[in-house]
Amino acid sequence: MSYTSAYFQKSADFLRTKTGRTPEIGIVLGSCLGPFAREIEDPVEVDYGDIPNFLLSTVASHAGKLIFGTVSGRSVVCMSGRFHSYEGYSFEELVIPVRVLRLLGVKTLILTNAAGAVNRDYRPGDVMVLRDHIKLNGSSPLLGPNVEDFGPRFFDVTRMYTPELRKLALDLAQGSSLRVHEGTYMFFPGPQFETPAEIRAARALGADAVGMSTVTEALTAAHCGMPLLALSVITNMAAGVLDRPLSGEEVDEAAERVAKPFSDYMKKIVAAI
Repeated sequence: MSYTSAYFQKSADFLRTKTGRTPEIGIVLGSCLGPFAREIEDPVEVDYGDIPNFLLSTVASHAGKLIFGTVSGRSVVCMSGRFHSYEGYSFEELVIPVRVLRLLGVKTLILTNAAGAVNRDYRPGDVMVLRDHIKLNGSSPLLGPNVEDFGPRFFDVTRMYTPELRKLALDLAQGSSLRVHEGTYMFFPGPQFETPAEIRAARALGADAVGMSTVTEALTAAHCGMPLLALSVITNMAAGVLDRPLSGEEVDEAAERVAKPFSDYMKKIVAAI
């Protein structure tokens, strides 16, 4: 589909009828990280299904709603649930959420995800601040006619994961109960977990963690010129690192265990941006 600015504006205009707030910070919550949404004060919730020209989340652990409110005194909008190509969406469709957030006034974007550790020094419950990513699968969310209102046809991604925000997140991790690293995330399309051979290849390429999300949103944000911070919650060791099979239940359980300290960490970051 060829998108125009008006397509995204329809979603933003509808959302403005639901709240008079102009959010400063947009937050996308990944698998089982939804408990952070309970930290939002004075929330106004809008189901994705009610938003014109938006997408629907089909992942059971994703609430599927936008939540407007305040966190640490800052005006935020939180996506409780995100969208993935494995749900059947094209990469081009996955630009929709970030562009709508941009039109709502969001200046800084925070992405979170659940990821599998490739780096053997990591362990479940750790957090990784994304320094960079590797994407060798799939197309680009910016495929097709460029919408100049959002950004140029060709754009630089050298500083996509904003260095100043990365430093801020690492500094704020000091004194936290969380172990926080900085590393490289590698995208795999899923929904199956990666093979042990793919994980060995990812490690050889320099990846520290793997997952099935985040990069489409990051690229869309970079196209819009939005400062970006991305955080992975390490929920499991990737395939072949340990001699046992992987499961979605393992990911869910690990994310739930770290939900409270991760939420506290996120609140500190939001307050400091």
